[in-house]
Amino acid sequence: MLASLSDGVRQYLLVTANYWAFTLTDGALRMLVVLHFHGLGYSPLQIALLFLFYELFGVVTNLLGGWLGARLGLNRTMNLGLALQVVALAMLLVPAPSLTVAWVMAAQALSGIAKDLNKMSAKSAIKLLVPGEAQGALYRWVALLTGSKNALKGVGFFLGGALLSLLGFQLAVAVMAVMLALVWLGSVVLLKKDLGRARVKPKFRDLFSKSAAINRLSAARLFLFGARDVWFVVALPVFLATSLGWDHWSVGSFLALWVIGYGLVQSAAPWFTGRKSGRVPDGRSAFVWALVLSLLPAAIALGLDTGLDTATVLLGGLMLFGVLFAINSSLHSYLIVSYASRDGVSLDVGFYYMANAMGRLIGTLLSGWLYQTAGLEACLWVSSLFVGLAALLSVGLPRSGQEGAR
Repeated sequence: MLASLSDGVRQYLLVTANYWAFTLTDGALRMLVVLHFHGLGYSPLQIALLFLFYELFGVVTNLLGGWLGARLGLNRTMNLGLALQVVALAMLLVPAPSLTVAWVMAAQALSGIAKDLNKMSAKSAIKLLVPGEAQGALYRWVALLTGSKNALKGVGFFLGGALLSLLGFQLAVAVMAVMLALVWLGSVVLLKKDLGRARVKPKFRDLFSKSAAINRLSAARLFLFGARDVWFVVALPVFLATSLGWDHWSVGSFLALWVIGYGLVQSAAPWFTGRKSGRVPDGRSAFVWALVLSLLPAAIALGLDTGLDTATVLLGGLMLFGVLFAINSSLHSYLIVSYASRDGVSLDVGFYYMANAMGRLIGTLLSGWLYQTAGLEACLWVSSLFVGLAALLSVGLPRSGQEGAR
């Protein structure tokens, strides 16, 4: 069946399938680690530290990975990401006494490298598979890839909670490692060999973006994703388990459904942001949507402080936050691919996702520390502040018709 499709479509489907398979294991592994170590009595801050190297190495990987992708080709960086994730999963198969915090942090570091190599490669490849003048199509393809990835990450959360309940930690990890190894073998055989390789080999100094628009967008992305993870990564699942009394299955299932819905909204973001009028987003769109989102975490915090039903305020607010955040995220994902240069696209995309990883790192650490010291409301107030900063940074992004707005 693949042989009957055009080369561009065939490569897009292969890239997407790789991204999907990786995302399933990434989401499942995160939920497995959070719930398993919470069940062992680890504090929220200790759980957050388990992901420290995952996020920290993501910062470095996006920066260096974009450079490697431009020099070696995106097929190699994508396949390397798949292989490293298999190794990271295998590291967690050691006997329980050897599953120390340091060992898990090392495995998570490898998983963080793998995840960002895979994501950078997939997002960069889309730029090369869509004609430069087809910006509406580019927005839809980026939204579809990003949205489907996050929907599958939600399925991964559900899968992680289910596998932990049904198979236990080690057997669940072993099943995922075997399945992803098969995907890696298929990718090595089928993915185009020179995808994304720059015509002129970039030098190491080219790692950092020279575009003002990309620098501003990257800074806004840092605060946007810090705002999500400051309450979503550790604080929220632990709050659901301790304050609301939910079991592992319930926490995993709810977060899975939330992320699936979030991904579906991301895929539909072009409809929300101007598809009916034939427009594509610009800097003004990024500012307006971020400004609206910045009000919501503060509203949730105020609602929790007024004595209203906790579950209603939190879960209702979380649903609305998911919708608005998904639109912001999808819009940003389109803008970076649009702003990026076609030759050596992975350099610009890698720099941007380096900022994304830095925001996740800051958010993850703050999520554990703030929740442990000040509670969920403090996490929400910081989230609101971070989105407000993202909105301010978006003010200077190019508007339609300006240089840099494609």
